[in-house]
Amino acid sequence: MRFIPRASAPGSARIPRARRVLPPVLTSYPGRTPDQTTVRRRPTDPTVGSPVMDELRETIGELRRHPWAPDVALVGALAAWVLLTGVVLGGGATLLGLVQVLPLFVRRRRPLTAALLVALGCLVQLALLDEPIPANVAVPVAVYSAAAFGDRRTSRLGLALGLVGAVLAGLAWSFGGPELAQQLAAASVQMFFMATFVGAAWVLGDVVRRRKEVLSRLQAQHRALARDTAQRTRLVAQGERASIAREMHDVVAHSLAVVVVQADGALYAARQALDAPPAIGPDRAALERAAQTLDTLAQTARDSLADTRRLVGVLRDEDAGAEFSPLQGLAYLDDLVQRVRDSGVAVDVVVRGRTEDLPREVDLAAYRVVQESLTNVLKHAGPQAHVDVDVMRTPAVLLVRVTDDGTGAPPDADGEGNGVLGMAERAEVLGGSVHAGPRARGGWEVVATIPVDDDASGAGARPAAGGER
Repeated sequence: MRFIPRASAPGSARIPRARRVLPPVLTSYPGRTPDQTTVRRRPTDPTVGSPVMDELRETIGELRRHPWAPDVALVGALAAWVLLTGVVLGGGATLLGLVQVLPLFVRRRRPLTAALLVALGCLVQLALLDEPIPANVAVPVAVYSAAAFGDRRTSRLGLALGLVGAVLAGLAWSFGGPELAQQLAAASVQMFFMATFVGAAWVLGDVVRRRKEVLSRLQAQHRALARDTAQRTRLVAQGERASIAREMHDVVAHSLAVVVVQADGALYAARQALDAPPAIGPDRAALERAAQTLDTLAQTARDSLADTRRLVGVLRDEDAGAEFSPLQGLAYLDDLVQRVRDSGVAVDVVVRGRTEDLPREVDLAAYRVVQESLTNVLKHAGPQAHVDVDVMRTPAVLLVRVTDDGTGAPPDADGEGNGVLGMAERAEVLGGSVHAGPRARGGWEVVATIPVDDDASGAGARPAAGGER
């Protein structure tokens, strides 16, 4: 026998994954070949089905919401039957019957108590009467309840009580005839049938209990999965926010630092030209420096605006028409350094080994480390600072080292600003690390170590475009 996959089952429609809740039902009929055996799925939509089934489902739902209602109905029906038959059997049988029937009212909440009380009533009956009474139907009900609503210990105890009662009742109610052979035969038959009823009731209750345990475990797993999914969603959202914050900081902070420095320089040059003696006239060289500085400022602002637009475009939906461009990397290192040089900071760059074939993530992380380090130089190193940028590629790692001899950050700085944290996060994502802090001989130092997965590495050292000065 084989199962035909759902997608190829004749006449079967695809069911959304979220609706596949109920197990498949194997449909096979006499005379069908194994290839004709199919898997049929129960409808999961409550609107599918006949009105009778819909009414039945609603009734079952109401009974589950009010579990005491069927117990009251059961006890009431059995008690009425005991009272009705008591007219013929007598007051003693009626009293014993009520003792056995009334405990069933607590069979869900106290299954062990109900089973013990029913067993006690049966024991008194065996001592006083020599025949069964209608209330003995409470025995299989009590055994079922012990198996369905109790724990394993209660379930086994209920089965034991039922089987022992079946043996004792068979013996007590059969040894009244004239011959021993007839007594043994009657006892055997009665014990067999009563034990069968008890066993069937116990098996049914045990199946119900196991089903509830499975459903309870599945519900617990579903809740745990929902919590785990929510936690993963929060972590992903936090990671995305951190990534966006890093990109915005790296794109905007560096450009704004250059803009501020260039604006201050242009203002200083313009004031120098305007403060020249009237006889001499405006200082043409100072005005040219101011114009060049303003041009650099405008170009830096335009580049920053373009980078910001590209970053925002990446965050949009693909169908929104966002334009994508290659991410910046060490190939743009010369342009980055030149903007800083135009701000009046001397920068020497040395690149050792091949950097053209670096993985994209490593290339971007190295570029951002240099960019953030130069931004900090512009903000904190002060005038006349000198910066050394050293990028070294080895078979295992890419080493980026940026040092300056400026005044540096305040003495209490610990290298834990947003920019330094962003550099560290980028390196840690790739399995690397970043160290930033003051140098012993003055100035500031940033060292980033980023693993490289491949073995390709150039030999020797090559200066970046612009040379080593």
